[in-house]
Amino acid sequence: MKTATIPSLRVDPELRLAAEGVLLKGETLSSFIEQSLRANIEHRQWQAEFVARGLASRDEARKTNEYFAAEEVLQELDDMLSRAESK
Repeated sequence: MKTATIPSLRVDPELRLAAEGVLLKGETLSSFIEQSLRANIEHRQWQAEFVARGLASRDEARKTNEYFAAEEVLQELDDMLSRAESK
């Protein structure tokens, strides 16, 4: 597969110095930027999927008129956490 380039990015010198200051041994600024870009893309994809699931859940609740009290949900989550911690 052929590679493609990302447009040049102009930043303040302070930002470049900060980025260079956190590079790991053997890591290049280019690899750091690529990894950051990949992580941000993945985060936004997860975020979009989360919102889509929430909207679908809202629509299903409206359709079925089945809702749950926040206290019940929080209690169930606490119970799940307690069971997981005890294992």
